[in-house]
Amino acid sequence: MPGRTDTIVAIATPPGVGGVSMVRISGDQALALAVRHLDVGTLQPRHATYCHFDELDDVVATYFPTGYTGEPTVEVSCHGSLYVQQAVVQTLIADGARLAEAGEFTMRAFANHRLDLSQAEAVADLIDATTPAQHQLAVSQLRGGYTAALSQLRQQMLDLTSLLELELDFGEEDVQFADRMRLQSLVEQTIEAVARLRHSFHTGNALKRGIPIAIVGRTNAGKSSLLNALLHDDRAIVSDIPGTTRDTIEETLTVDGILFRIIDTAGLRQSNDPIENLGFERAIRAAQQARIILFVRDIQEPFDAAAGQDISYITDRCDMQDKTLLLVHNKCDQPHIAPAEGYVVSAQQGTGIEQLKQTLAATVREETRHQGDVLLSNLRHYDALGHVAEALHHVNEGLHDGLPTDLVAIDLRDALYHLGTITGDVVTDEVLGNIFSRFCIGK
Repeated sequence: MPGRTDTIVAIATPPGVGGVSMVRISGDQALALAVRHLDVGTLQPRHATYCHFDELDDVVATYFPTGYTGEPTVEVSCHGSLYVQQAVVQTLIADGARLAEAGEFTMRAFANHRLDLSQAEAVADLIDATTPAQHQLAVSQLRGGYTAALSQLRQQMLDLTSLLELELDFGEEDVQFADRMRLQSLVEQTIEAVARLRHSFHTGNALKRGIPIAIVGRTNAGKSSLLNALLHDDRAIVSDIPGTTRDTIEETLTVDGILFRIIDTAGLRQSNDPIENLGFERAIRAAQQARIILFVRDIQEPFDAAAGQDISYITDRCDMQDKTLLLVHNKCDQPHIAPAEGYVVSAQQGTGIEQLKQTLAATVREETRHQGDVLLSNLRHYDALGHVAEALHHVNEGLHDGLPTDLVAIDLRDALYHLGTITGDVVTDEVLGNIFSRFCIGK
């Protein structure tokens, strides 16, 4: 796709029948092509003009000298009839336009430097967003907050590279332009910045795909009842018979604009039943993959050493560095002794459920606040920053060990290369194809 200059056209609104549909035309001949089928002499830039498209429909046409793609663009809004939409597109194709490929409008915006590659990817995330948190994450990346953080990293590495390259230029004079200890300090600061950004991926990716929550605890603690109460739906089978839940059950829940993926698990007990034991193993895996663990216990049971051992059994098998464990005392509708800590609920009657939901949302907001304004949510970027970090560690080791300047500079250039794969300064057709294959026709 890069390098194409022909005029393209596509329906830019979702497929189907609606009140209004929009057809987008982009390319050097966009204005001339559109005007040939409109009953107006020309279109004023950035003005919506009511007119007719041949004999097909009454439309509103808007011309942008440098539109979304960075090229002349005309957007024709017609009625949402499937026939009208297709007829407008087919007419323009018959007159010389070409049907746009998936993501080609955004590809051209990238090629024309209207967006960098990370912003182009954010466009796809914005289209896919279904919750306010996902929307905010994509908008932040699209508006350049993430790009600014990457640019700052790139500038730091360029400054380091420039100092080393100067030494290479004057190598015969044995000139050293920078204090190696100072250079090493700057490299370490850059490594820390990369590490912070990579660490934010755990939060950013979870917000993008849904914060995973594992509901764990002993059999008959009311885990499935809690899932149903959180969802306000009888999603899981509830029974007094121990071991009713043998496999994980996953559902989604949105609280205060944040998407959660809630996983109900089998009870924590060893059994002679191999199927139940398999469910037990899956419960442990769910806890290991979760960001929030809801440990559910029957409030009527004594909170003794055995209960503590159950919690330790989970935490000992999970890396708790990026996890939050919330203790949930269920069945408070029955006689009980008030616990000293945790959340008291009745899954059957709904008592305490809304407070628990708000706690889940508050936990995520607090975690996000600690991560700062920029959150990494793209796996490709996470992997690329891993290569950046690795190259910078080699730079640091080279400076520490007194390696020749030319060898240290190679590792710095390697770090810059991998950073460039994120923004699109360094890119291959294969990477572009993988990225833009996510897009729909018309975007």
